[in-house]
Amino acid sequence: MRLPEYLAMNELESLIDSRQVWRVQSDVDEPRDRVEATGHAALDSVLPGGGWPRSAVSELLSNGTGSGELALLWPLLARLTAAAEPVVLISPPAMPYPAAWRGAGLTLSQCHWLDVTGREALWATEQCLRAGCCAAVVAWLPQADARAMRRLQVAAASGETLAFVSRPVGRLEEASPVSLRLRLHRHGEAEILKCRGGWAPVKRIAFGGGG
Repeated sequence: MRLPEYLAMNELESLIDSRQVWRVQSDVDEPRDRVEATGHAALDSVLPGGGWPRSAVSELLSNGTGSGELALLWPLLARLTAAAEPVVLISPPAMPYPAAWRGAGLTLSQCHWLDVTGREALWATEQCLRAGCCAAVVAWLPQADARAMRRLQVAAASGETLAFVSRPVGRLEEASPVSLRLRLHRHGEAEILKCRGGWAPVKRIAFGGGG
């Protein structure tokens, strides 16, 4: 189908997210040097290149805390912090519990927590991504709209930083400019809604427990 030239980009993104239109899959998968393994074999097996896209935003949609966002990210964050690479948490919904993080293999001295909210949280996330001094930035941004997400996507590319943004599942119907979009379900399951460079599988992928 040839799309009319006047179709706005946000309308196109909306159609892609609703699966009414599909991106053409490239003959070449995302290069493996442009991704970071998630640490979950089932998820890596279906993601383009086999992992989280670098220099890009991965969006995590959920019903709130306890949907597994930490369990999903812990293998990556443990690997990064063990290599003395800093990660930043911005506006987490609850104070991180050190014993649980240590138990997941994270080096706490490489974890930095910014307790900010609202516009300050959006600003802090964008600045951390642009700075390029963080291995990964994890932000909980329920207030972020499509325009803010686009700015964060550009900032992640500029700073060559892994970015993860958690938003409520109520944002599901909004178009999203991010490279990877997942919906998290209870009992450690993820549904890939959008992934650049490949088809989004229909089935849910089990990755582990809640957190």
